[in-house]
Amino acid sequence: MKTQIVVIGGGAGGLELVRRLGAKLGRQAYDVILIEQNHTHIWKPLLHEVAAGALDANLDEVGYRSHGHRWGYRFFYGSLESVDRAARKVTIAPILDEDGSELIGRHFVRYDYLVIAVGSVSNDFGTAGVKENCLFLENRAQADRFRLKLLNHCLRVSRTMSVTPSTEAFVDVAIVGAGATGVELAAELYNSASALKHYGLEVFDETRLRVTLIEAGPRILPALPETLAKAAHKELEALGVRVLPNTVVKEATATGMRTASGQEIHSNISVWAAGVRGPGVLNNIDGLEVTRSTQLAVLSTLQTTRDERIFALGDCCFFKSPEQDRPVPPRAQAAHQMASTVYHNILHLIAKKPLEQFVYRDRGSLVSLSRFSTVGSLMGNLVGGRMALEGRLARMVYLSLYRMHLIAIHGRLKGFALILVGHVNQVVRPRLKLH
Repeated sequence: MKTQIVVIGGGAGGLELVRRLGAKLGRQAYDVILIEQNHTHIWKPLLHEVAAGALDANLDEVGYRSHGHRWGYRFFYGSLESVDRAARKVTIAPILDEDGSELIGRHFVRYDYLVIAVGSVSNDFGTAGVKENCLFLENRAQADRFRLKLLNHCLRVSRTMSVTPSTEAFVDVAIVGAGATGVELAAELYNSASALKHYGLEVFDETRLRVTLIEAGPRILPALPETLAKAAHKELEALGVRVLPNTVVKEATATGMRTASGQEIHSNISVWAAGVRGPGVLNNIDGLEVTRSTQLAVLSTLQTTRDERIFALGDCCFFKSPEQDRPVPPRAQAAHQMASTVYHNILHLIAKKPLEQFVYRDRGSLVSLSRFSTVGSLMGNLVGGRMALEGRLARMVYLSLYRMHLIAIHGRLKGFALILVGHVNQVVRPRLKLH
């Protein structure tokens, strides 16, 4: 019987891991399986561009089936329901058709080694009305939903002003959470709004868009140095974004946000990007240690604390080094580094060798304000610790992060080819995706 390595979750870390395992172990004595609830992969840091219409996800998404055929792993479509550690099997939830009818019943997949890389979901902190009235940006379907809703409201305003030019009509967007996702989305919306007049909405431009960015903390972008956060704050306000720090949302309603101070913030579209936590399914992992934020606690080898055959990586795992004050943050660079450690440790377990210890190396943070600006900081020996970046250099480094991701999941040859194709698409494809 083949040794079966099962990876649940095809995000940045999970997809890189199965590519490397499949390429290394092949399908002779080992069976590498990816279980994922989506058919395609899109790099999560790009979802704000998909939502604003600046990126056509059809050009950048990766089909798991073809990718698995290329790299020697098998893809199972489905979502995790539970884990039976004694029997070493995972339960895959029933797959339903759009009308609710069952296509494939609940089934089981055995494992010798299991890796849980299911990512994170938005944390609404129990705020009233968020689930019912806010949009999220956790996957492509949600990004597509936001884009269609945005375009419908832009069309409404354009039509209103065409019929009655004297009418003051606007599209109001409220974004809760001024981390990287909220800030990048706010800037990208103004980039898209400025281009809509070239795509049939002649009387619509960025002056018809009003974006409010709401942050409970004292400033935006807490992961960046204060000087860079201030620079980004000024850039956002120059675009027209209303930035509200120290503002706690008490309730989300059908017409906007109600703050703890009683302020009413009107919005046609409300987006919640205020925090992340592990998916609720992690509470059903047969006695594994789970934190208050629904993350799996792991050892320095990234094995779960109560089962050496189960690893966790990415946003869904909680790891705090004794030398650090805070746990590893939920970033793409952390998932990439964790995938490398888990890859080597699975091979070490098979070969009965000592396991590697995971050491997180913070390479810094970069935040793109669309075509308007990019700010961030890099950390490393070459710059003597930390170096602040702004402008074109920061933009070049920001773009290089996605190129590194392409190489990680496709290999060097195809990765470089896709980078070249991306440059061509920037010239020949429309600037916005409007459908």
